[in-house]
Amino acid sequence: MAVSVSRKRSKPSKKVEAARQCCLWYSILINFLYRIPAAILLLVLIFLWSSSTTIISGNIVHVCVSSRKLNNLYCLSAGTQANVNIPIPVFNSTDVSSINFGVKEIVNDVRDNPNPITDQNRVDKDGKKKATDAVKVVDITHQGDRNPVIRKEVDQAEDEGTAYARKVVEEQLQLHRSWRSVKNQPVCDGRGIYVYDLPSKFNKDLVGQCHDMVPWVDFCKYFDNEALGQPIPKLGGGWYQTHQYSLEPIFHSRVLKHPCRVYSENEAKLFYVPFYGGLDILRWHFKNVSNDVKDTLSSELIEWLETQPPWARNSGKDHVFVLGKISWDFRRNDGSPWGTRFLELDQMQNPIKLLIERQPWHVNDIGIPHPTFFHPHSDDDIISWQLKIINSNRQNLVSFAGAPRPDQPDNMRSILIDQCNSANNGVCHFLNCSSGGCDQPESVIELFMESDFCFQPPGDSPTRKSVFDSLVSGCIPVVFCPFTAYYQYPWHLSADHGKYSVFINQEEVRQRKVNAVERLMKISPREREDMRSFIVYELLPGLLYGDSNSQLEKFQDAFSIAMNSLLERVSRME
Repeated sequence: MAVSVSRKRSKPSKKVEAARQCCLWYSILINFLYRIPAAILLLVLIFLWSSSTTIISGNIVHVCVSSRKLNNLYCLSAGTQANVNIPIPVFNSTDVSSINFGVKEIVNDVRDNPNPITDQNRVDKDGKKKATDAVKVVDITHQGDRNPVIRKEVDQAEDEGTAYARKVVEEQLQLHRSWRSVKNQPVCDGRGIYVYDLPSKFNKDLVGQCHDMVPWVDFCKYFDNEALGQPIPKLGGGWYQTHQYSLEPIFHSRVLKHPCRVYSENEAKLFYVPFYGGLDILRWHFKNVSNDVKDTLSSELIEWLETQPPWARNSGKDHVFVLGKISWDFRRNDGSPWGTRFLELDQMQNPIKLLIERQPWHVNDIGIPHPTFFHPHSDDDIISWQLKIINSNRQNLVSFAGAPRPDQPDNMRSILIDQCNSANNGVCHFLNCSSGGCDQPESVIELFMESDFCFQPPGDSPTRKSVFDSLVSGCIPVVFCPFTAYYQYPWHLSADHGKYSVFINQEEVRQRKVNAVERLMKISPREREDMRSFIVYELLPGLLYGDSNSQLEKFQDAFSIAMNSLLERVSRME
């Protein structure tokens, strides 16, 4: 008898079904990735790489990835030795992350800087490295719980690094101030200035590229009137729309007419190299070119200088460069596409570099004022302006001209804007630069002339041209980081910072411990007048760059102070 046997399929186990599902999703994923162009994958990888930070803390390595779209910092930690115990900190906010390099005031500005500079080039090669080696961890906590192990290490390292760093910087500034000449007029006494006649590609040809130097503006208008720019009739004679990066051609035109200029190398003690390195950098900032291309012109300049007998005679120690951008723009690290490596070249360690912002650890970097909009021709021009601003009706206690950071509520600027807008009417005035409010120089100058104090928080770097615009307008700058002014300009600003500015610790503002507007309200009218008088009568003339044909007799302008101090320094080398 035939027996019919029916086979019933056995139900697969849960493990087998899970494996099938896993394989199915894996297959779909592979198929999807296969269809994505390789270029997109490459972009994703580049983004992840560029947004990561590697921190070494003792024998622990943290690799962290952050994004402005994300609320948290994500880190992968690993020990450099077997069985190491890795403490797990709490990460609550990425906008307060900053690598501490010994001076807390400067690294705090990394949070406000979209292109922070956090490399070992902050420290020179002569032993200042200790200031950064003392600090190896990242302050990555904010408001929430803090890991006590990392917090203790951070606090200890900050104290040690900050103390050493301040000592180094203050010693350098004392040396710089010792070179400052007290002579009102240049005394040549055989100390001639030789101006190299460089091939035009190093200066004039760069000016000739003004039409496409920056994508959104024709820079050529800023090079009118020997780089002073176009006149501003509303503000009177001597006022021009000068760009903040025009220092190189302005300085060059003045050196060519200096009374100590000589035309023989053998008669010179000081050698001026008119290389427009800032314009060289500026033309590449917004173009997709390789680092080799960015470094080409500066490398060619060094090759040219090495063929000149005066350069070889003293290894460049008696040479001076004037550079119209901040020092960091010339100190590109290996992992960054920003700027050149001009000032990192071995050949550039001996010469003096005058810059609108110095690198704190290099003794041969010296800060000189940003060019303002006022370029007097005579002593009378200065005296007339002094009388005007000392008697100006200052209807605002404080003002701030700047662009807000709406996506960064804990940014210094955002906090100051909130405090300003919350003040009573007539106390604080905010001029929004992001909406074009600062495009016309007269708008900024008139605001500063109507204000007792001017907020000067760090911008994309510690210094601000606005500091000098406020001083020239008789507005007392309120400084939140000592590197904004105090550690920058030893020849042009007084060592007694309280005579011309108010300092408010930026950390106290960030942590909402201090309302800056309320702090300023406590300063008496008499104190304000004393500070303003010092600014107007003692500082102001030395912060201006006269026009190329200026005839100043009673006053030294910023150019004269710099040149007389350079001649004083070179005389001590003999």
